[in-house]
Amino acid sequence: MDEGPIATIMREKLTSAFHPTRLELEDDSARHAGHHHEGGMDAKPRGESHFNLTIVSDAFVGMNRVQRQRAVNAALAAELAGPVHALSIRAQTNDESDA
Repeated sequence: MDEGPIATIMREKLTSAFHPTRLELEDDSARHAGHHHEGGMDAKPRGESHFNLTIVSDAFVGMNRVQRQRAVNAALAAELAGPVHALSIRAQTNDESDA
C-alpha cells in the first residue's frame, strides 16, 4: 500500500487507539480538487486532505454513531485541526460488520 505521510500517521493513531480488525483509509482528495470554501481551496493539489474511513473494532461496543465519530475525531484531533479538511467515518463493531 502506497500512502502518504498523513495517512500513515492516521492509520497508526487509529490502530493504537482502537485495535481494529478492519481499517480502510481511502484518500478521496482527488474528487474534491478545485472545490472552494470560504477560507480557500478544500483539496490540496498533492492530496491527503479528504479521507473516507471504515473502521471495525469492538472498542465501539456500547457507543452510538455520534459517540463513535467523536472518539475517532478525538484520536485524529491534530490531523483534523491541520492538514485534513474532511473525514467521512463508518465505524462499526465486529458484530455489525459485513466483512
